Amino acid sequence: MKKKLLTAFLVTALGISMLSGCGGKNSDDNSTKSEQSTKEKDQEAADKVAKLIDDIYVQERTDKTDEQCEAAKKAWDALTDAQKELVEGENADPDYFGRDTGDASKDDPLNEDEIGENELLVVSFGTSFNDSRAEDIGGIEKALQAAYPEWSVRRAFTAQIIINHVQARDGEKIDNMDQALERAVKNGVKNLIVQPTHLMHGAEYDELTEAVENYKDKFESVKIAEPLLGEVGSDATVINADKEAVAKAITAEAVKVTEYESLDAAKEAGTAFVFMGHGTSHTAKISYSQMQTQMEQLGYENVFIGTVEGEPEETSCESVIEKIKAAGYKNDQLTSFFICDDDWEKEQEITLEDMGTSSDEDSYIMKETKLSDLLEDEKQKLLYVFDPLSERVFFIELSEIITGKDLDNAICSRKAGEAPKQTLDFDEMMANNGGNLDLDENFYGDQDFDMEDFDPEGFDMGSGSAADPYEQDNY
Repeated sequence: MKKKLLTAFLVTALGISMLSGCGGKNSDDNSTKSEQSTKEKDQEAADKVAKLIDDIYVQERTDKTDEQCEAAKKAWDALTDAQKELVEGENADPDYFGRDTGDASKDDPLNEDEIGENELLVVSFGTSFNDSRAEDIGGIEKALQAAYPEWSVRRAFTAQIIINHVQARDGEKIDNMDQALERAVKNGVKNLIVQPTHLMHGAEYDELTEAVENYKDKFESVKIAEPLLGEVGSDATVINADKEAVAKAITAEAVKVTEYESLDAAKEAGTAFVFMGHGTSHTAKISYSQMQTQMEQLGYENVFIGTVEGEPEETSCESVIEKIKAAGYKNDQLTSFFICDDDWEKEQEITLEDMGTSSDEDSYIMKETKLSDLLEDEKQKLLYVFDPLSERVFFIELSEIITGKDLDNAICSRKAGEAPKQTLDFDEMMANNGGNLDLDENFYGDQDFDMEDFDPEGFDMGSGSAADPYEQDNY
């Protein structure tokens, strides 16, 4: 009898065990499905917000713009922090609503009524960075109001994309040109002066003048002031008093902030200054060439004008670098750091100098940026482009963050091999090699070291490909 009882007990225990095992597997499967379902829902919610942001990232205002701005912000606020990180669209990203650009309440949009008969309308491209809008654009507006107290100063932006961004994120409404002119008409303004803060007679200035043209018969008098660089002129040799004043002012400021006693002192130290504009395909692009002519006529031999877009061609980064080299200056390399993803794809750029990027884009300059501003996690990858023309780079990985310790200056705790020459003179290399550009083993630096001395984790670049400029054999 005992034997039968024992057998029954074992069978029962085995059955319980089998049931328990089956229950665990179903639980794991359900958990996996639940996680997948959550991820899908998170992405769906993020994609909805991205679409709403893209819908207001446009240059034209419609009857639905106010409603769309409100809907985009409401949808963003409803997301969890994890969902916000997933927002990605044609123009949408987490920074659209998430980046802290300062206190919007410090900015005065200058869109109130009771203008009076005389209005001074200050027209800017605009910026969504709150501190910059309040201090820079607002600073100009306040200075004009102080200089002309008998006139009412009002604001208009020509970039509807920026107007929508500020309205959606901060609830601050800024007039575009049509809104500002319509406001002036409704307030009975008789005399209107339009003062742009634009650099030149470019596309934004053309849009400004076109808008004013449609309203000019609504006022007794209308005057449009010149942009910063004044009239364009017929060719690169035509300059004017406005360009001379700007050339002197920006050069003096550059000498001051770099702490040289004079421009000549900077020249003696082997330093060249490059002032970067955005560049444009508009016919007004000749203004950049005229500014270079102005610098030369002032005797500023170590001052150069460049553009990010390379429009006009002689202002491209490559052309400017060649000019600087020809003049014998060395402290001129437009080096950059790049924050990278896990696959070494470039993301955020940190430049040596201000490259004149759009006011609606994030801009980081080496001397103004701390590592802690951009690096948060260990194993973060970076690229340092030390030779921009040849696209030679250093691969960098953050190995460890040590809290509670500070360094006044960077230190090198260990080095191996010889660093490569920063820049290459290809003409000289061709001449020395009988017309053949033979790249020896030290082209990318001394490789006479033992890779086992280094932690290889995170530096497996794969087999590389011809389409990839960062092949393992080269770097």
